[in-house]
Parts: sequence; structure tokens; C-alpha cells
Amino acid sequence: MSSSVLPSFLLMQNPIQGYDWGSHDSLTTLFGIPNPEGKPQAELWMGAHPNGCSEITCGDQVQKLSTLIDSAPAAVLGEATLARFGSLPFLFKVLCAEKALSIQVHPSKAQAEAGFAKEEAAGISPKAANRNYKDPNHKPELVFALTPYQAMNGFRSIPAILALFERVKLAAIADLTGALATAHAANQGEAGLQHFFQQLLMLEGVRKEAALTDLLAYANEHQDEETFALITSLAAQYPGDVGLFSPLLLNVVTLQPGQAMFLDACTPHAYVRGTGLEIMANSDNVLRAGLTPKYIDVAELLDCTRCLPKPDDQILLVPRREGAVQHFDVPVPDFTFSVYPAGEHALTTASAEILFAIDGPVILKRGDDTLRLEKGQSAFIPAATGSYQLLAEGRVARAGNRY
Repeated sequence: MSSSVLPSFLLMQNPIQGYDWGSHDSLTTLFGIPNPEGKPQAELWMGAHPNGCSEITCGDQVQKLSTLIDSAPAAVLGEATLARFGSLPFLFKVLCAEKALSIQVHPSKAQAEAGFAKEEAAGISPKAANRNYKDPNHKPELVFALTPYQAMNGFRSIPAILALFERVKLAAIADLTGALATAHAANQGEAGLQHFFQQLLMLEGVRKEAALTDLLAYANEHQDEETFALITSLAAQYPGDVGLFSPLLLNVVTLQPGQAMFLDACTPHAYVRGTGLEIMANSDNVLRAGLTPKYIDVAELLDCTRCLPKPDDQILLVPRREGAVQHFDVPVPDFTFSVYPAGEHALTTASAEILFAIDGPVILKRGDDTLRLEKGQSAFIPAATGSYQLLAEGRVARAGNRY
């Protein structure tokens, strides 16, 4: 398809992933998306990922977004994006968590390339339970809260970790806490934290059971504190899991609607509950660290984890404001994310974009081309569209990439 016949705006039909941790009613409550079977609706995917590709309406035909991209890659993606990435470099989602997701670390780009090549050479099936790398890409992420959104993001400071573990007095692992305190005092914090994290992940048998029993007993007596209330909640979902120590190790945060945070490579994190918009590099690489029955490769996980504290003032992503428009700048080129308020906006793009109507109807106009979106609908905008008008009755999320 040539750019001269490429529509300016394409209405998207987006697949919904029904993972067990998903919400039964969030998409319906927020956007009127039906759930007639009453099953979990975890993620609405907007993009061209092979595991869940959006469809677009082009003329009288409905086709996969990936098919449209393949038909005119330069016109759809933009010359610079095509040269740099070769495909649509981001996946945009509505994520609805009713239960906690696993604690995860995503590899850096270099780690993903090396790990993927190694597992390919070893002949490990892409669907094997012990497969770590599904592709050679990194997976940085941004989440923007639509409801109160509880999560964990990055390690607490070592003094904060020690204070929490010394409070709960877990006799079964007192030696581990003592070793972390000694390492911190000797200015060996990163190595000490890595060792502490590793030993917790490897706990088993009577020692693990005793530590978790004492942890839950303490948590049950301190339900007025977010950290311990979270431990109790997680224990009901993942009994006996080493991930129950994670709220003592990681920063626990609840984003309020309209707040956002960035999750970089090599940083442990977990989404606990809530609904938000999420955008990420187009990858499926996940190394797990707890709150999961799935495979945990401790050695590979530690190789891909920076055991450095994440300061409190670096958790929330402060938007760069352009009038009432919020641009959430991230340190990767794979995606950009902005939120536009109700009103009229003149926009220009040289790469593919996806617009999502958060609060109300949206009209897109370019010459004689017009597309109306209702709340909860999205549009794909090819790079060849160039300049266009956005008329919004509520907030609109704009996803794209740097080029």
C-alpha cells in the first residue's frame, strides 16, 4: 500500500488477554467494554505483537495491524523508525490487576541479545518452562494510573531494609540479616544486598517455613501499615512463596490516578492491584523473582539485577508540562507517552502513533479524513499522516516513539 492511499486514521480492535490475575469488571466499569463470560480481563493490547496483534479497519476490510505495516513499512512507521527498529517498537496496554503479578526483572538490551542467542544456540524451545529469553530485546516500561495502583518498584535503601527485618525478628534468617548489616557497615552494600537477595530466593524446607510463619504472624498484628497489610494479602494469593519477603525489600507505592512511574531494565518490580495504561518496548523477556508458580532461574536473575537502592524521590515520574499537556519523558527511544486534556490540539507525527480515549469521545481530523473514538477506543495513526487535529471531550493518551 502506498502512502497516497493510506488512511490518516485507523480504528483499532484490540485483543484482551485473560490472565488469571486480571480484573473481572475494570474494563467494563471504566470503558464500557463488555465481559459477558465474566472471566478475568487482564490486559487490552494495542500494537502489533505476534502474541496479540490489534486489527484495524482499512476501507471495508479488517486486517491485522502487522499486515498493514508490512504492506508499506516506511509510510506506516516512518523512515527513521523503520531504519532504527525495523518494526513497531512499542506495545501499548490497558492493564487491570485484581491479583498481584509476579516479581519481575527485565534484562538490558545487551543482556537480552546475549541471552537470546545463547538459548537459541542451545536449542531450548521458545515455549519451554525454563526458557528465559523470548526475544533479543529489552523491556523498559511506563505505567500511568487510571485508578489507585499499588506496586513495588526497586530496592529500598539498605538501612530501611535492615530496619524492617530487625523489626520482624525472623530468627530463622537472623544470620542473613546480620551479614547484610556487616556488609553495609563495610561499604559493601551492593554485594551484600545481592547475597541477601540470593539467599532469600534460595530458602527452602524448615528454615523457609519458620521464617515465613514468623513474618506472617508479625504482619497480622500490624495491618494498619501498608507494607504488612500487603504481605498478608499476598500470602492469601501465593502461600509459602519466597516473594512474601519482597515488601520488606522493595519500595511499596500506591500511584494515585494521573500519576506515573518508569520501570527500567535490571530493576525488580511487581504490580499488585489497580488499572493503568502501560507502554513498553516490544518484548516478552521476564525473569521472575517470586509470587509465581513459574520457573525462577536465580543465577540468571541475579546476573540481570542491579542490587542498588531506588531513592523515594525517583519512583514517581514527574511530567514535563507544555501548557496543560503532560509529557512523561523516559530514557529510552522505544516509546514516548503523553496525556492531552480536553480541548483542541494541533499535532504532527513522523512515526506511527496510537491514541487512546481515556475519558470521553475524541474526533481526529486531517483534511476530509475524520475518525471518531468513543471512550475506551483507540486509533492507529501512520507516520505518513503528518499533521492532524485532535478534538477531545476528555483526556487522551498518545503513544509513539523517538526517531
